[in-house]
Amino acid sequence: MTIGREGAGIEYQGIASGGDGHVASAYLAKPASDTGRGIIVIHDEWGLTEFIRDVCDRLARADFVALAPDLFHGRIADDQVTAEQLSKELELDCADADLESAVAELFNQSATAGSKVGVLGLGLGGSLALFLASRHRRIGAAVDLYGAHPELLPELDRVSVPVLAIFAGEEESVTESAVDAFKSGLQRAGVNASVEVRAGVRNGYMNDARLDVYDAIAAADSWDALLAFFRSELA
Repeated sequence: MTIGREGAGIEYQGIASGGDGHVASAYLAKPASDTGRGIIVIHDEWGLTEFIRDVCDRLARADFVALAPDLFHGRIADDQVTAEQLSKELELDCADADLESAVAELFNQSATAGSKVGVLGLGLGGSLALFLASRHRRIGAAVDLYGAHPELLPELDRVSVPVLAIFAGEEESVTESAVDAFKSGLQRAGVNASVEVRAGVRNGYMNDARLDVYDAIAAADSWDALLAFFRSELA
């Protein structure tokens, strides 16, 4: 265990995609009260970076128990090319198994209150947050921050929990037709969804370590929105 700020790095029994066990790792942050609603934090294509740890710490300071599994198994990108490569190399079956074991570990924590937890994903993790919400009955709310993956759109029909999605308006992939398809998928599933396109920002605008895309105002607004969403839906 590596002691961090509010949180710590942990290891636990994971589930491999083939069914065999393995040692999984994650970052876990708990509130000062040592009890709170649980949230799975799914990292972006850059990996389990200090930024993702900080997201967990901030959630803990807001009275949530936050666990961020390491889906890249120790690999971290330090440039955009590597980040894109790591994203392409991620196998959905492996990610599914890692997320399944992460949810189990979050519920194993005595600090986690309630019968359901939320999931927050950024970038690549935003798409995986919806994927997890479409498959796991103990997910109670999902937040997708600037994550859109065409291969996951069919899974939207299986989502049954409230969704908050915020996309970056300056991305070429965030077209009117793509957003409409996203909304339609959730509507067909009967999901209570709030979908927003934030103008003037690019993917990664939440990350203050990426000064080329960081937007302090948009980041603060999105943070306030996701906290309000989780506090309402996980109450």
